[in-house]
Amino acid sequence: MKNRGVPISILYPMMKTMTHKGYELNPYFRYASFDSRLLQDKEARITEQELERLMVAAVNYTQDDHFGLHQGQIIELADMGILGYVILHSKTIVDALTAYQRYNVILCSVFHLEWEVEGDDVLIRYFLQHPGQISRHSVEEMASSLYHLINKLSNCRIPLHEIQFIHDAPADIEPYKAVFGKAPRFGEKDNVLRMSKDVLKYPILYSDARLLELFENMAQETRDELTQESLFSDRVVQWMKECVPSFFPTLQQTAEHFAISTRTLQNKLKAELTSYNELSVRVRKELAMSYLKKSDYTIGDIAYLLFFSEPSAFQSAFKKWTGVTPGQYRTQARNRIAPT
Repeated sequence: MKNRGVPISILYPMMKTMTHKGYELNPYFRYASFDSRLLQDKEARITEQELERLMVAAVNYTQDDHFGLHQGQIIELADMGILGYVILHSKTIVDALTAYQRYNVILCSVFHLEWEVEGDDVLIRYFLQHPGQISRHSVEEMASSLYHLINKLSNCRIPLHEIQFIHDAPADIEPYKAVFGKAPRFGEKDNVLRMSKDVLKYPILYSDARLLELFENMAQETRDELTQESLFSDRVVQWMKECVPSFFPTLQQTAEHFAISTRTLQNKLKAELTSYNELSVRVRKELAMSYLKKSDYTIGDIAYLLFFSEPSAFQSAFKKWTGVTPGQYRTQARNRIAPT
């Protein structure tokens, strides 16, 4: 989707952290060459690159080599706007994580979140949505705030079984022990928080179903406004259609076309609540319905145009998609009756 940047409110936790550390903000703004008048416009947005620049400037200005780690410890759900209120009133921790996954584009689409159960543990991973350089301070802020908010929402002190970071270890690792209760493992392949899988089921102290519905409706409207111009999944669908009937692209071919890895492709689609397989079905279904409205294609022709192994496989799939056979759909289309 088109990158709309991040709301100006994303700077509030950074400003709060600096104030807590005893620094005045105006000298920092001058140091960072930031126009503080932007803060007066609640609708203003800055680029993710500018957010990262300001984070690094805050680290240098305060001489705190663990600024991001400390910022994560004082973040509040109110700092996250509508998304924060959806999370606050979710029923369980897994519902809160799902809300972040669904609506994080409202706040900041730098990181994508996913989790998986492994034995008695759950591994919560977060990774960059868009390729690019980012400092370890932003990565550590994400880990620190995520852990802090899970504790706050569940009203429990949750022991971490393991913390992993992709980046190398800094000179001083003591501050991590104060935040996480243990030292992380550095230089790993993913950024991970590992804890008991039971945490996913923990009820959220502040959950309110009525308020959740209210804020989730607002979040969905905002998300739609931000993403309506050009979803990445729509671009994938368009390219798939352009490939047919020459060939039907594989996952690997699709990733190569967009100059990204298959994993990044899958993650970008997951962030838009879809998958390569779902888009493949969507493309075949839409093309099939279009072809069936034209009398110059037989059902066998359409099956092979859409790269089904044989007509019977196409007929079975089409009935699963629409509830009617291709022949029934064609008859209905000719009679100007919408298919069921």
